Amino acid sequence: MKSATTWLRRNLVVIAGLGTLAYLILPNVVVTVFSFNNPTGRFNYAWQEFSLDAWKDPCGVADMCGSLSLSLQIALWATIGATVLGTAIAFAMVRYRFRGRGAVNSLIFLPMAMPEIVMAASLLALFLNMGIQLGFWTILIAHVMFCLSFVVAAVKARVLSMDPRLEEAARDLYAGPVQTFLRVTLPIAAPGIAAGALLSFALSFDDFIITNFNSGNTVTFPMFVWGSAQRGTPVQINVIGTAMFVIAVLVVLAGQMVANRRKKAQPK
Repeated sequence: MKSATTWLRRNLVVIAGLGTLAYLILPNVVVTVFSFNNPTGRFNYAWQEFSLDAWKDPCGVADMCGSLSLSLQIALWATIGATVLGTAIAFAMVRYRFRGRGAVNSLIFLPMAMPEIVMAASLLALFLNMGIQLGFWTILIAHVMFCLSFVVAAVKARVLSMDPRLEEAARDLYAGPVQTFLRVTLPIAAPGIAAGALLSFALSFDDFIITNFNSGNTVTFPMFVWGSAQRGTPVQINVIGTAMFVIAVLVVLAGQMVANRRKKAQPK
């Protein structure tokens, strides 16, 4: 009994970590399993029999792949816009001192603390008062705005950990400002920029509340899923969800492999 208690104390953190990981992954496992289901009714909530029909025809549901393509386009452009602006803002806030720097810092991180529905209603009021027609561009502007804070947070943390002596050494070796940035600063900051970009893409693709307020007649994939849930849940939704989950895992694993290879290649 004592040995079991001792073992539990030593491995309590590992057990808690594995339990948390299982809790997070369980919904994805359920989605994956039910992507191979062949339901008898409109709702894919009860297991009936194994089938590959949904995987053979993932676009079998009308307008689903169109909404998926739209969400991917918005997420891609929102990621590019938020990453470029967020990286520039992060460098400016870390490297430069200017009047109102504290206020700007608070305003940048305000969307992360603000409830989404407040930001969604505020953006809707702004677009309507400006006479802007709701659609693709209003969704894109809204997504860039709320993704920007997350990019700034990721890049800023990386820039703060950078050793300025590396850039000074590059300048001592007659590297110009552009060469120093491209060959020293940017490679060091790249992990933070990549993390911010991936987080921005995931948030944009997954967003429903802000998109629903500012979409007009445009239907993104999360809105399509919500609308389908009112009438029935096609198995193809589980197929798309499983594919996105697998792609995300592969991207993370590929990034980890690249990082491990770089560490091994570094001279000891």
